Amino acid sequence: MAKLTKTQVIAALAESTEMSKKEVAEFMEKLVNLAYTEVKSNGEFVIQGIGKMVKMNRKARQGRNPATGETIQIPAKTVVKFRLAKAAKEAVL
Repeated sequence: MAKLTKTQVIAALAESTEMSKKEVAEFMEKLVNLAYTEVKSNGEFVIQGIGKMVKMNRKARQGRNPATGETIQIPAKTVVKFRLAKAAKEAVL
């Protein structure tokens, strides 16, 4: 089975909610922007039943250049991870 495109997701949600495709697209855009804003300011964003986005800090570490084998220093950085909710795991598996 092929994965759904953004257009297909919008169409499916519009059909099931009886909203217009434009309204669904605007809602999804606002949800995404809210998620980014919350993760940036509070460190996490939760969607019940699906999972949560969490901002994490990675420490500086030593790495290796695969082409030359040379040891390099990888700087510390902030990353965003997604943790799947238990309900989502159980529903899929």
